[in-house]
Amino acid sequence: MNSDFLIIGAGVIGLSSALELIQRGAKVTVLERGSSGNESSWAGGGILSPLCPWDYPDEVTRLTSRGAALFPAWAQAIHAATGIDPEYETSGMMVLPPFDAMAAEQWCAAHDVSLKQVKGEDCTLPLHGDSLLLPQVAQVRNPRLMRALRNRVEMLGGSIIEHCEVRNIEAGNGRVRTLTTSSGELSAESIIVTAGAWSTQVLGRYALKTEIKPIRGQMLLFKFTEPPLRHIVLQGDLYLIPRRDGHLLVGSTLEDVGFNKNITQAAHDNLRLRAEAVLPRLCDMPLVQHWAGLRPASPHNIPTIGQHPQLENLYLNSGHFRYGVTMATASVEILLNEIISAPQPLDVAVYRPG
Repeated sequence: MNSDFLIIGAGVIGLSSALELIQRGAKVTVLERGSSGNESSWAGGGILSPLCPWDYPDEVTRLTSRGAALFPAWAQAIHAATGIDPEYETSGMMVLPPFDAMAAEQWCAAHDVSLKQVKGEDCTLPLHGDSLLLPQVAQVRNPRLMRALRNRVEMLGGSIIEHCEVRNIEAGNGRVRTLTTSSGELSAESIIVTAGAWSTQVLGRYALKTEIKPIRGQMLLFKFTEPPLRHIVLQGDLYLIPRRDGHLLVGSTLEDVGFNKNITQAAHDNLRLRAEAVLPRLCDMPLVQHWAGLRPASPHNIPTIGQHPQLENLYLNSGHFRYGVTMATASVEILLNEIISAPQPLDVAVYRPG
């Protein structure tokens, strides 16, 4: 195999990294233990913002803000090249009570983010109290984004090897020499680990202080004849995401259950009951689908991006927890700048491995 880069993991971070490298002239092969784009990148809701950004550390919101700013042009370019519409849309997000209004106002003012107060009587939902509207929040239909990304990578000559599990990293003299995989031994000039919840397993003894583990999230899907909501709606950790064609996503749970992707009746009942209280029209709607994904959880939601401190040709771009899609463009920008020793758009010290 004659590749400049082997990328481990074909989620949004892996395929985005591959696309940028290929566009810069590199030969890239992506290894995926399952099917391309079929794990957390597919399973999430595609909200291009932290749920309540004022509740997150600056290290998270710097990346999500940068990623959200880069996303429209990036999505448009992929759409134009592939003909697959990822349905990027600035739909806004309505935050229902309870919330910390002062924290929201101060954060939005400090970060030049638009925030509007919505009086209870002006909202079409059965509310007790006023709400907040973040009109600039966008969304993307992530399964379609993943199809478009794969299509574009392959159009440009990138190789994707599915059902290829990396079992060991063989290294010597400060470099990765080979990867032992279920498809045999593979090598390249450089290796990038973008394996999501499996990243620590892939790194093995080279994981250092990297703490990435799976956190299960369960989602429900309904279908209306037209979008039942004008905006994404958030109440606490519950969100309702309307798609253009009338589909409505309801999510999500946060469950520390290892690599268990089974769905549960308890999660279904809890999500549905809470969603029906927000949108009573759901009471008569049949469930279309119920699924679970495994988020790559990291401490404080802060991902690991950059060169491994012990192996000069090993790079990490992992641990984005709930915001891999949102952070994808910014994370790839940081990684590529690290690889080519270019200036960074922001302070990246906190994201570096180790």
